[in-house]
Amino acid sequence: MSTQRRLWLALILAGAVAALEFWGGAISHSLALLTDAVHVCTDVFALAVALVASVVAARRADSRKTWGYGRIEVLGALLNGTLLLGATAVLVYEAIRRFGAPVEPHGATMTAVATIGLIANVTIGLTLAHGHAHEENLNIRAALFHVAGDALGAFAVIVGGIAISLTRAAWIDPLLSIFVAAIIIAGIVRVLRDATDVLLESTPRGIDCDVVEARMRAVAGVSGVHDLHVWSIGSGSYAMSAHVLLEDRALARGGEILDCLRRLLRESFGIGHVTVQVEAEHCDPGGIVICRSDT
Repeated sequence: MSTQRRLWLALILAGAVAALEFWGGAISHSLALLTDAVHVCTDVFALAVALVASVVAARRADSRKTWGYGRIEVLGALLNGTLLLGATAVLVYEAIRRFGAPVEPHGATMTAVATIGLIANVTIGLTLAHGHAHEENLNIRAALFHVAGDALGAFAVIVGGIAISLTRAAWIDPLLSIFVAAIIIAGIVRVLRDATDVLLESTPRGIDCDVVEARMRAVAGVSGVHDLHVWSIGSGSYAMSAHVLLEDRALARGGEILDCLRRLLRESFGIGHVTVQVEAEHCDPGGIVICRSDT
């Protein structure tokens, strides 16, 4: 099944779960269940953003968007995370208010609805995690964080519903709501951090510039590397630029060395867009410079 088909299936399931939990929260008077329903709504938004981004990001680069549209998904992840944090703040406020004016929810309804939600979220998570798309796509990874957090939240509501049915303790419900809110925040912080790193053109996680430089220096004929920069264009799409100093006797093999460097960077570090400026070891810095760009 393609990534887009999996996203469509997950989106439909998440929408059904959100509607069910809103209904269950309303009739059971459970803030925790309503909080989880809001969380599922953000899952729906995350999946919708991932779906749109998967379509838009695949568009070819043009004369104005020379790097393509890969960062659409990053902007979507930032928007999604910001919306989620805002909704969470409102729910935490309502939970704190309920400690002062407790409302006892119907525990059995909470448990039944949350159980259905848990099963659906596990199904959604397995659907999204199939294959390796979640390892490369920031928005699919964001959606997985949402779904995993929501599954944990649904499990907590199940336990809370059982506890409320047995003890009639109304304070358990707002406490569960705050717990679910904490899950939401913990899950989204990493996504926001990763999205911000892409926009700031930070070195991608898993790539050490010192290691990249050392491996480039180890190529026969290379005597030095400087002005090395590695950054992300989008999820799983990396670019690098550097100045490479060649030994004088290796200048005649410049093209061969550049091909070797390009192959090394692609195969060992997954860097697909490589721009290298070649410099001769003993040439005047103001003289002719040989350049080559591979993408």
